[in-house]
Amino acid sequence: MQIILQEDVEKLGTRGQVVEVAEGYARNFLLPRKLALEASPGNLKRLEKMRAVFAKKEASERESAQKLAELLTGVTLELTRRAGENDQLFGSVTPADISEALAAQGFTIDKRKIALADPIKVVGEYEIPVKPHREVSASVKLVVKKEE
Repeated sequence: MQIILQEDVEKLGTRGQVVEVAEGYARNFLLPRKLALEASPGNLKRLEKMRAVFAKKEASERESAQKLAELLTGVTLELTRRAGENDQLFGSVTPADISEALAAQGFTIDKRKIALADPIKVVGEYEIPVKPHREVSASVKLVVKKEE
């Protein structure tokens, strides 16, 4: 089934792109969440007008993401967690924890924008990549300390 993406969908495509997907994926996930439109002849004609709107929206989002990335580069987060003898954490530090710590400092970053490969399970200092936009990334310093 062909669809027109209205939002960027990871591992599928970008806004305004016409892509081929399985009918169930489109019907059960993309269409109900308003992430895509069915690629009907009428919608394909509207696509050119939509692309102009998407380009303006894309430019403003990229600009705001670059400003946010500049602010995030100097940010240092400190999290205190319970840890065992070998500095092994009881539990882990996840993107949700990092998002909450950023929110406490006044930055609203969705946990899906924090590109952490694996949860942090050891006390130490880490560089955490944050992608506020698909073309813009920043790095935040995270210090995980042992709870006394």
